[in-house]
Amino acid sequence: MQIIRALFFTLIIISQGNLAKETLNVNYSSNIEPIAINVMHEWILTIESADGYPVTNADVAVEGGMPEHNHGLPTQPKVTKNLGNGRYLLQGVRFHMSGFWEMKVTIRVEGYEHVVIFPLEL
Repeated sequence: MQIIRALFFTLIIISQGNLAKETLNVNYSSNIEPIAINVMHEWILTIESADGYPVTNADVAVEGGMPEHNHGLPTQPKVTKNLGNGRYLLQGVRFHMSGFWEMKVTIRVEGYEHVVIFPLEL
């Protein structure tokens, strides 16, 4: 599989319970470019510590939706595999209409929870 799209975002921490002790760097790449409406695809999520070390033991959950329309995704994307070296396979991503979307990635590692939101205009 060729990864065509890669965007880099620094994680903005939103504390949930335990205060996160450090910032993470999180990015994603999609196997389709541009991301198309009504096409099932997958992402590779890459998670690193602030100093560039891969986060290899994270529990990752993803949800998304259109905040302006007050609805979620038509699918339930899931991280299906830890690919090693801080990379996680997210499958089941599909957007069913054009507009502004947000993908919320919740990362739990070593008792701390980190949240990043990827804004997408499709």
